[in-house]
Amino acid sequence: MRLVTYDGGAGPRVGRLDGDAVVDLGFDGDMVAYIEAGAPAGEGERVEGAGLLAPLRPRSLRDFLAFEGHMKNALSRLNRPIPDEWYDVPAYYKGMPDTVIGPEAEIPWPPWTDKLDHELELAAVIGRRVRDVAAEDAAGCIFGYTIWNDVSARDVQSRELPVGMGPAKAKDWDGSNVLGPCLVTADELDAGDAAMRVRVNGELWGEDTSAHMHHTFADMVAYASRSQTLYPGEVLGSGTAAGGSGLELDRWLAPGDVVELEIDGIGVLRNRIGNKGGN
Repeated sequence: MRLVTYDGGAGPRVGRLDGDAVVDLGFDGDMVAYIEAGAPAGEGERVEGAGLLAPLRPRSLRDFLAFEGHMKNALSRLNRPIPDEWYDVPAYYKGMPDTVIGPEAEIPWPPWTDKLDHELELAAVIGRRVRDVAAEDAAGCIFGYTIWNDVSARDVQSRELPVGMGPAKAKDWDGSNVLGPCLVTADELDAGDAAMRVRVNGELWGEDTSAHMHHTFADMVAYASRSQTLYPGEVLGSGTAAGGSGLELDRWLAPGDVVELEIDGIGVLRNRIGNKGGN
């Protein structure tokens, strides 16, 4: 099932996609509450003129670095090798849930960065309360998947990383995390082999497959849940697919560019880049 959060004129509601049409699910609550409730069956009316929002407001955002190809591409431009530890540790940083926007929303370009970049990622959404999950049991903890555009201010990032605290302001501003266009339930997506691609203004900039992830979502769930409870609605990102960012290509976004991130089985997450300093 392809689930959405939509606004048909009466505020955010949970629905599902029937082709391109939105069908209300008759649930009085947001997507996280819907997941917590066990995704109850329900059916309402088709909604005319519904606008899609981010499929959920995550409880938390954890972003990993699962693609060796992206690591090689990005670090080679910095004349740095992949750390040996990367192969053993599915490390992550934490993002800010309140920065999330959805499909077709304009991505703000803050006035303090000159190099705005997209990042093509597959994201898993936790479906039930778990702790100390074994990797072999992790698949049953995932409710579904969506697309994540982890927008980055690369010039700011290059100044922050030597401090050793991880990304901070380079990834934190209103609208810097984009999720959508829908949340596909885990039974309908093979997250281990999903084709991924990014287009800018209709031109293909990069493509990869989730089959190239070195760290799997099972690894991520197991690692994140060590001595810590994970709750429904928490989001775990794959990190950028190889070729999924402009940094790897030394190609940079400009105001007005239309970025489309596509993952087979989920759809296309489309957004326009705003004017610098306009938000």
